[in-house]
Amino acid sequence: MAYPTVSAAYGYKPVNLIGGQVFAGSTRNLPVQYNYGTAMYYGDLVTLSAGYVVIATYPVSTTNTTVGVFLGCYYTNPTTKQRQYAQYYPGSVLAGDITAIIGDDPDVVIRCAVTTGASATTIGSASSILVGVNMAGNTLTGSASTGNGAGAVVAASATTSGGGFRVLNLVPDTQISTSCTYVSGGAASATSVVVSGLTVGQYLPVGTDVFNLVNGQLQFTGSTLSSASTVTTTGSTTLTITSVTTAVAGTVVLVQSPEVLVKLNFGAHRYYVA
Repeated sequence: MAYPTVSAAYGYKPVNLIGGQVFAGSTRNLPVQYNYGTAMYYGDLVTLSAGYVVIATYPVSTTNTTVGVFLGCYYTNPTTKQRQYAQYYPGSVLAGDITAIIGDDPDVVIRCAVTTGASATTIGSASSILVGVNMAGNTLTGSASTGNGAGAVVAASATTSGGGFRVLNLVPDTQISTSCTYVSGGAASATSVVVSGLTVGQYLPVGTDVFNLVNGQLQFTGSTLSSASTVTTTGSTTLTITSVTTAVAGTVVLVQSPEVLVKLNFGAHRYYVA
């Protein structure tokens, strides 16, 4: 059982820098235009327009660029006349000193959730085969209740160019592992496998990886679910998978990865655009 459970997308969270660089969590303060009308949530990606911070166009890509992650703001409250620090910018604030706090390092490593679609709220899974390739971001907006963004990457969005994010790693802390038993199929090059022992009602999203358990160690079969599956019976379950490279056999472990570590791609961050 994963801990903690990833129940929803929560925005883009800077956690480190690539290349072993020291990460001090440094930020840059940039202005927001008086009465800017669009909300910006903690963990949103933002960009600049005429020198002012605005929400980035989603999904961020080498076409829709960003200057970094919105990490809160402060301004003089027009009612109380006191400086107010906020988790998110609600939009339409009548203040001339609105200042956004931005994590703008283009080498930042970002932790984020995986959703099943660009506008979907359902948490999905990133496969091991996506590590080192590009993924697209989603298009959801954040929550005024929590002040947090809803940014994520989209399962099954692997692309060779244009994607906003490069996948650096899966997050093992929140992976969900389920054991079952091989029944049939799953030979080399097969695109389906039958297993038994799964729990009725269990949902297995696209991107769930298929491993063999060999001498107590996980052996990746090279395959991942290419179609989501909900277990409907106590007997055998047929899983639709990508092509197997190592035959499936014996005890099978299905691993979901609801979070990834990513980096903004060259060309998606405006500091890397000539």
